[in-house]
Amino acid sequence: MNDQAASALPTSPAKLFNILQELQIAVTNHSHEPVFTVEQAKALRGTLPGGHIKNLFLRNKKEEMWLIVVGEDKPIDLKELGERLGAGRLSFGSPDRLMRYLGVLPGSVTPFSVVNDREGKVKVVLDQDLLNFDLVNCHPLVNDQTTALKPSDLLAFLEAQGHKPSLMTFA
Repeated sequence: MNDQAASALPTSPAKLFNILQELQIAVTNHSHEPVFTVEQAKALRGTLPGGHIKNLFLRNKKEEMWLIVVGEDKPIDLKELGERLGAGRLSFGSPDRLMRYLGVLPGSVTPFSVVNDREGKVKVVLDQDLLNFDLVNCHPLVNDQTTALKPSDLLAFLEAQGHKPSLMTFA
């Protein structure tokens, strides 16, 4: 495999942890059974402290894409969100599109996945309330682990990847 083909591959969790270390971002990682839904995550995590999130990979008819990172219990109305973003009608991105732009499988969507969006095609929207937690818990590109970090460090990571998030309040 040539260097160009290798650089097109999705980032591994190990490489992600190296990037976080290079950015001097401290994390705590927890391994667990794979989870695909918020309900499964709640059942498995026990008393893991901090804010817990859900991540929505969305697109519109113009082929614009968003990664919405919001508190796990907040309801999302796609019609209202599309209006708030000025995006029109939003729908979920397909598994193929998810892999192409964020390099992850369904169930593993995470703010860390922007590390794979090297062309900056995906806009990130972050729930403002997540900044109020001491820690935020995210999948490290796979759904059998959870990584906790400070909200300020999550912002620093996103900005270092060229994905400064828009902050939005969700009900």
